[in-house]
This record gives sequence, structure tokens and C-alpha cells, in this order.
Amino acid sequence: MNKKIYLVTGAAGLLGSNITKQLMEKGEEVRAFVLKGDPAAKHIPRGVEIVYGDVTDMDSLKVFFDVEEGKDIIVIHSASIVTVADGYSEKVYQVNVNGTRNILNMCVKNNVRKLVYISSTSAIPELPEGRTISEVSSFSPDKVIGFYGKTKAEATQSVLDAVKKYDLDASIVFPSGICGPNDFANGPVSSFIIEYVSGKMPAGIEGYFNSVDVRDLAEGCIACTEKGRKGEGYIMANQLVAIREMFNLLSGITGCKNVKTIIPIKTAKLLGKVGDFMAKVKGKPGKLTSFAVYNLARNNDFSYEKAEKELGYKVRPFKETMKDELLWMKSEGLLSWGGGAQGYAKQLV
Repeated sequence: MNKKIYLVTGAAGLLGSNITKQLMEKGEEVRAFVLKGDPAAKHIPRGVEIVYGDVTDMDSLKVFFDVEEGKDIIVIHSASIVTVADGYSEKVYQVNVNGTRNILNMCVKNNVRKLVYISSTSAIPELPEGRTISEVSSFSPDKVIGFYGKTKAEATQSVLDAVKKYDLDASIVFPSGICGPNDFANGPVSSFIIEYVSGKMPAGIEGYFNSVDVRDLAEGCIACTEKGRKGEGYIMANQLVAIREMFNLLSGITGCKNVKTIIPIKTAKLLGKVGDFMAKVKGKPGKLTSFAVYNLARNNDFSYEKAEKELGYKVRPFKETMKDELLWMKSEGLLSWGGGAQGYAKQLV
């Protein structure tokens, strides 16, 4: 009988589902916390115990943490709401900040052996272009840009406070963007790929991607439950990829039309302001906003050296990730291509 159990929040999401899959492959006992009615729940691996609930609902969390006596509890808290909208959202705050505090309270109350909190590189203050961003030891919403990043900064500091106040053994993972196959939740990178390959993206914006393969990230998160030091944080990112490189890669693999126009940042910032105005008029954010432009223009150069040294974190080539994600999308009927089959075949050799 297993003497430990892994409790994974956000288990129906891209990262959570990959974590549960890898844990099951290791023969571990896993309990998943999933929102009731989440259509992605059907993709959670067989054998995983599912508890339906919400991190803002303490009654459901009590059920989630109800583990038989004598078992070590290891919690991986990946549930959150990711948003590119820059304005305040009560729901995002409740889930990302108060939901994390609820998890912390339950971890302390139930004497968990280990907590790994999935934060974000958005919680780490940006450095000027040309400087590599590394882990920091304290967090403040006032030091980062964007409402999502502010909520993750506040929640991350709550984790560190719990480490000091309650001697909770908690470590923190800071992923950059997340991509890769099995994205049933259709995250930002998958949406970008679909729009580009489908010919619905007439131009790109000058800037860079930094997106980690979800399979590498899941392995890193699991390693953090075993090797992560108490109160320490670990950036898990990838190499920078320019938008032009991204376009060339997607077109080279699928044979779709290569978009040649790349809008300079100065022009994109002006268009972003127009997008902000239109969003106010329509009452909902569009795709091109000042914050969306900022995310591409900002310094996205993150060091993951600490995770490599302490956790054995490894990253595969970004080209391999994109090839696997595109093939998965095609197999799921999310994308199709034919005219460029020759270029596509060359990439698979």
C-alpha cells in the first residue's frame, strides 16, 4: 500500500493533467481536484481519484484533504485563472489569491509533508532588456505589471509567509508560458498556433516567446516535491524564441503560408491603445491590447539554472515541442493542412 498520496489541484488543466499522468506512470496514488462540470475532466488519467470542488470553497477542500491516517500528503497546487486582461477581476483574485490561502490553511491543518505551489514568472519583477531574470526572495503586486502577475505575486508571498510562520515545507515553481500536446483547455499558445496555421493572423508583433514544454514542466514540478528546498523558488522556462522564428517554424512544419509582416513595437503600442479604447466601447477586451503588446515586448529572458542544478530540470528543443503539439492538434481535428504536406514531411524526417 502506498504510504503517500499526491493531491493535485487544477488537475483538468494542461499542467495538472500532465502532472497526474506522470505520477500515475510512476505508480503513485493521486487525487485530483476538479471544478464540477469541467469538460476537460474526462481526459484525467484512469485510476486517478477525482474530487469535485473549488479552491474558494472550504467544504469541498475538506473533502479533498480527507486522507486516511498514516499517509504522507504531498500537495501540488496548480489551480489558477490565467488572464491577459489587465483590469481588476474579483473572480481571478478570489481563485488566485484567496484560493491559495485556503490551500495553505488546509496544508497547515493537515500537516502535509510537502507543498509545491505553481506560481508564474509574471510574479517576478522585470529587469531591463539585456539582463537575465532570476529568482527573487520576496514578492509584491506593486512591482509587477498586469493583474494576473499581481495576483500571483501576492499569492506567492502568502506561501513564503506560511513557511516562516508555520514552518510549512513549501517550494515554489515559476513557469514561463506553457505549451505542448494534450492542451484540451486550449491555452494561449495553442490559440496562437491555431490562428496562425489557419491563416487568420495577417501580421505578427515584434517580440519573443518564452514557453516551456508542459511535459518538461510536469517533470520539474514532481522533482520539486522531492528535491525542492523549503521556502525556495525555481524558475522553469525555456530559450527565447523570436516571433519571426516562431512563424518560420510553424510554416515549415505545416506548410501554411508564412506571414511576412512583423509590426515594430512602437507601432504595436499605438495599435494597442486603439485596442484599449475599442475594448471600453464594446465592453470586452480584444486580442490586441496594450497589455498584450507588453507581454511580447517585455524582457522574457529567464534563467532556469537553479532548477537545472537543484532539481535536475531539463528542457527539450522548442522545435520538438511545436512539432509534437501540431501533430497532436492534427490528430484531434483541431488543425488540418494539406497544401504544404511536402514541407511538413521534411520536418518529420
